[in-house]
This record gives sequence, structure tokens and C-alpha cells, in this order.
Amino acid sequence: MLLPDHQYLTVDSLSDCLKALRENGERAQVVAGGTDVIFNMRLKLFEPDVALSIRRVAELQQVEELPDGGLRIGAGCRLVDLVEHPLVNERYPAFADAVRAVASAHIRNIATLGGNICLKTRCWYTNNSEQWRQGVKECFKTDGELCHVIKSSSLCHAINNADTPLPLITLGAVLTLQNADQRREVPIAEFYRKDGMDHTVLAPDELVTHVTLPPVADRTVFLKIAARQGMDFSQAAIAARAAGTGADAPQVSLVLGSISMAPIQLDQPARTVEAQGLSDEAIEQAVAQVRAELGELTSLYARASYKSHLAKVLVRRALKALREM
Repeated sequence: MLLPDHQYLTVDSLSDCLKALRENGERAQVVAGGTDVIFNMRLKLFEPDVALSIRRVAELQQVEELPDGGLRIGAGCRLVDLVEHPLVNERYPAFADAVRAVASAHIRNIATLGGNICLKTRCWYTNNSEQWRQGVKECFKTDGELCHVIKSSSLCHAINNADTPLPLITLGAVLTLQNADQRREVPIAEFYRKDGMDHTVLAPDELVTHVTLPPVADRTVFLKIAARQGMDFSQAAIAARAAGTGADAPQVSLVLGSISMAPIQLDQPARTVEAQGLSDEAIEQAVAQVRAELGELTSLYARASYKSHLAKVLVRRALKALREM
């Protein structure tokens, strides 16, 4: 499959990148590692006039230790570099596990953190060749007025399959978004929209430039279920965090991914184990509360009933893993 016609533009500095985004807006597509972007361009899922390469922007490829013990990570950092970074592994093990779980070693050698955070949502219909799609009625992502997954829906139900946002949400990470005129700080928990078509708050002329992680001493865990470990997108994944030790868990955060159009923060299951501790009985009660918070499930890449089952299994495993730390 050939790439659509486009201009390939390389920039060497962040300021030049932001100027190019201002000049081209929605006609431009940022390319860092390109592991997902180039493939989707080949599928003709989007056909930008300008492919804007940021691989040479050194300002986006640094990990900075902050005075309070946190880290400020450039969005252009390759995943392989983060996996091997001693401070990332020492202070944020669940985040390191999530980075390590992304695709294969070959992909991690090229892919970037910002690219995974901004990963396009996926759907069995749109993520196929242009020729295949011609045999099916157009959907929201292809200029139609229909969602093939839930035909009665007014929204696109393509799935967010990114792994790294899950621990970043539990860790309270903040994203720096910049355009040529200003910058803003957005908690990653507020970055995603529950809409497979318009799935982030990022404007066309904005770029995610940095991820800031505050110091965290709590227990954290990341778990992923995929058809082939080290190769495939998640069928379901979870990040969990708990203060305290043993069965004592006064503060708990649970975030599920690859289930819906955006990461799902589980409220009632977390409140249950906060109140009752990480006993087997409390964990099972929390597991029983999971389905009510998943919302409308689809049959994308797995049956809805199986996704519900995976979500419960992951919550149980994550809470038990926290207890054992």
C-alpha cells in the first residue's frame, strides 16, 4: 500500500515545529516514530498535505529530574529509552511496565511516549484497507453518519488501545500542550474524550510536548491481557495505585484501558476497598461493582461479555497484587 501524496517537512526545534503547525493546522500530521501514523496513512485513514517530522527536536527527547523528586519527560522520548532509564524504573515501576508492554521491541525502538499518548482509536471497520472499506457503508471516521459498532449511537465507538496513559492517570501526570502562541497544562485524566472520533482535547495546532510526573511513594501496578504478549494491542489492561501497606489502602485508583473510547476510572470499586481494605471479601465486592461502571460495551475485537469478564479479572488481579507488595 502506497502512502498518499504529501509534503515531508522536517524541523530541528520546537519553535519551528509549532510555527509549522500554526501555518498548516489540520492539513498537517505530526510524525515522531511513525509506527502507527504511517500505517494508518497507508490505509488512507487520513491523508495529510504535510507530514511534520519531529524526530530531530532534541527539546522533546530529555528526561529531567525535578527538585521535588518528580520527572519531566519529553514527549519525543523513545519508549526503549524510557524502559532503560533508571529513574523511571526506580520511581515509577508501573509506568515502566506499561512502556515495556507496548507492542514489540522493534516498535519500542522507534515509537515515542507522545505517540502512544495520542494513539488514534481503533475499529474493525476503519482499520482495514481502503478497498475493504469500500464494501461497507461509510461511518463517522470516513465522512459517514453511522457507527458500525453500535448503529444507534450518535458517537464513534472506536477503542482507545494506548497502554501508557493508564499508569500516567493513576500517577497524576500532567501533560504540557503547546502551540505557537501559548502553552497549557492539562492533567492526563482530563485529556481524553469519550468519543472515538474526537478522542482528545488536543487542538489541530497543538502538540503534546512534555509529561510531568509528581513524586509518588504509593504501591502501583500495571497489567495487560493481549492475544500475543509483546506483540498485540491490549484486549484489556489496568493500572492501579494504593497508599498504605498490606491490606490497608486509604487511597486507591483503578484505571481500565482498551475497553472503551477512553480510559475508564473506576470509582465505586476503588471507594469500596478504601473503606474496607484489601481483604478477599472487599476485593470480591469491588469486582462485583465493576460492570456497572463500564458503560455501554461493544464487540470490537472481543465480545462485550468477554470484555466485562476481562475487566473483572484484571481488577481482582491488580488489587491482590497491590496487597502483596
